[in-house]
Amino acid sequence: MIYNEVQVQHPLEPLTAEEIKLATEILKEKKGIKEDYRFANVSLKEPSKEVVLNYQGDSFEREVFFVLLNNSENKTYEAVVSLNQQKVVSWTYIPGVQPNIMLDEFFESMEVVKNNPEMQAALLKRGIKNLDLLMADPWSAGAFGHEDEDGARLVRVLLWYKTSKTDNGYARPITGLYAMVDLNKMEVVKIVDKEVIPLPPLDGNYTADGVEKYRDDLKPLDIIQPEGPSFTVNGHEIEWQKWKIRFGFNAREGLVLHTVSYNDKGEDRPILYRASLSEMVVPYGTPEEPADRNIAFDAGEYGIGMLANSLELGCDCLGEIRYFDAVVTSSKGEPIVIPNAICLHEEDNGILWKHEDWRTGQVEVRRSRRLVLSSISTVGNYEYGFYWNFYQDGAIDCEIKLTGILHTTAIAPGETSNYASLIAPQLLAPYHQHVFNIRLDMMVDGMNNSVYEVNTESDVKGPHNPYKNSFIAKSTLLKTEGEAMRNINLETARTWKIINPEKKNFVGGNVGYRLVTGENGYPFAHNDSSIMQRAGFMKNHLWVTPYHPNEKYVGGDYPNQHKGGDGLPKWTEANRSIENTDIVVWYSMNHHHIPRPEDWPVMPVHKMGFRLIPYGFFDQNPALDVPPSKHQQGSHCSHN
Repeated sequence: MIYNEVQVQHPLEPLTAEEIKLATEILKEKKGIKEDYRFANVSLKEPSKEVVLNYQGDSFEREVFFVLLNNSENKTYEAVVSLNQQKVVSWTYIPGVQPNIMLDEFFESMEVVKNNPEMQAALLKRGIKNLDLLMADPWSAGAFGHEDEDGARLVRVLLWYKTSKTDNGYARPITGLYAMVDLNKMEVVKIVDKEVIPLPPLDGNYTADGVEKYRDDLKPLDIIQPEGPSFTVNGHEIEWQKWKIRFGFNAREGLVLHTVSYNDKGEDRPILYRASLSEMVVPYGTPEEPADRNIAFDAGEYGIGMLANSLELGCDCLGEIRYFDAVVTSSKGEPIVIPNAICLHEEDNGILWKHEDWRTGQVEVRRSRRLVLSSISTVGNYEYGFYWNFYQDGAIDCEIKLTGILHTTAIAPGETSNYASLIAPQLLAPYHQHVFNIRLDMMVDGMNNSVYEVNTESDVKGPHNPYKNSFIAKSTLLKTEGEAMRNINLETARTWKIINPEKKNFVGGNVGYRLVTGENGYPFAHNDSSIMQRAGFMKNHLWVTPYHPNEKYVGGDYPNQHKGGDGLPKWTEANRSIENTDIVVWYSMNHHHIPRPEDWPVMPVHKMGFRLIPYGFFDQNPALDVPPSKHQQGSHCSHN
């Protein structure tokens, strides 16, 4: 295959299936890759900011980044392949790490457990004979200081039992029995068989054929755009209203935003260079087996993009939709196309702005429309929807939707737990948290930015404050990484603003964007626990670092079975300057989940997120030029 870069429109375009195939062939040929290698990750090696921002349609280098695992040696390697030069640019052994768990390892480990004689005997002791109805979930082993696990590539395989092929297996957990599997040798190394706990008695089915009677009073609701959508798409670049957004997709992070700008008075003003999910970790808060070791780094250990859904019109997305496929890779290095992995559409979003002058009767209303770019991934029992919403007034939302099925364990009749909710008879859902960290490579009106923290304080008493009700908003510059380790504070209505210190706005202040926080929480694990050593980024909601191309993942490049001390806490030990420079803002959101019976058998969507809103970026409301809407009678939302 001869590489032709003309087929790729931009240096940040996602890898095509043809490019992945060619890069894999080059690597296999040049390095003599045998069957004992697995391809853990194949992704675009993104070019430098200088190349991207100065790109004018000229030629560019196209490189592919690989992470490989040698099962025979239990060794991890990184490689970079140049498609232009058709050669291996680098090949590096990375000692002491385990790459992400691959899909075929999931399936192979489940079969190994089912076929293990010791496991079969343990199941028979519980009255379980039909192995076809056994449901297994491999969980990462974590790093808990067990000497017999040190250095081995392991997963814990937890078990449930189904009453039929289509039954919801999570209704009947086989608690007290699980297996440890060595993924390199693909063999069971330990069976943990404790007290026999009876299976919970009730089904937990939720599918269409499991609902006895549907509501019959729901009328049709159609989203119609007779002239088509208002956005245009060129490759992976979107233009909508005054927005220009480039996006990508990879196996680890999933959906990625690139070079986001807003056109103001004819000028495309940059806001973000890159935005993505850096990591999401799900720590469980129970000491009871087997969930006591449940700590999932869903991006770094499994891959959010690797587990992306194929979305369906009218189900996942509604309206005039544009879908985009995503290309990931099997552990053999073969390209896998996920059809409709990304959804793009417009939504009505209620009122954009309104005022009624009661003196004159003049009414002005504008309806808000937003552009939605989304992807949904299934990680075991949970679904996570990732949504980037863009608004006509220059605001950006990052919204995450959580749904799916709770992780479950069984309990003896009549008993309860201090660490889990009883959601059905004899069925527990352990307490847990979902912590998402979003990496925001800011570029507010240029490369060099600073961050200010804004706290509101009660004004001091005195003659100037006769009614004792005044308050002030105090802005404090965060000059170093150490100063920028911050948490939300409701008592001071704390927010953060990212400004360009070299650009002044209409009233003489610095142009900027404000980060408006939403739902959040704090971790409850002790600082010397395994999870806090491995996911120390959870300690703070906000971190700010100077840009470094190798600093992308807050939990480190290889969180799988890593003992900790890597990633964001390690980088910030240098306490580098973050004033008037190229910065990255890291924001963590913590959904504290104490399950309820209403979360069973399938969890209603829970939404969380944050906003980036212009703060002195524009001279005035940038949505004044949004035209009045016409309603069905043909009149406008602007009248006396």
